[in-house]
Amino acid sequence: MGYRFVDGVAIADVSFQADGETLEELFESCGKALTNSMVTRLESIDAEKEIKLEIESDNTEKLLYEFLDDLIFYKDAELMLFRKYEIKIDGNKLTATLGGEKINPQKHELIIDVKAVSWHMFRVEKKEKWEAFVILDV
Repeated sequence: MGYRFVDGVAIADVSFQADGETLEELFESCGKALTNSMVTRLESIDAEKEIKLEIESDNTEKLLYEFLDDLIFYKDAELMLFRKYEIKIDGNKLTATLGGEKINPQKHELIIDVKAVSWHMFRVEKKEKWEAFVILDV
C-alpha cells in the first residue's frame, strides 16, 4: 500500500499514483496522498477529532472521486486535515471514520491548497493490486 507523486502530467496541478492490496487500502493511500499534497508531514496531524462518512455511488471510480471530494470539502468547510482512515467498502458503499485535526499553520507546514479532484485521466483498476491515478486541481 502506498502512493507516489508524478511530475510532468498536468501543469500547475498535482498528480499521484496509489495502490493497495484491497480497495480499503487503496482509498487510504489516496486519502494520504491528497493530504500529503497539502501538508509536508502527515505525522504533524493528530487524530484528535473523528468524522464519520457514508458514501454510495454508481461504481468504484465515482466512489473514490466522491471520497476525495469529501476530504477537500472538510478541509474547506471545517479546516480539517486527516491522517487516520478506517474504511469499509461493501459493493459501492463506503463507510469511514476519519481522524484528524483543524489546520494549524504553526504546527502544519502547508504546501498548496487543493481545490478539486479532476476527472482528467482519473482511473481505478484492479491489476495485481488495486491501483489509482489522480490529478488534483490546485
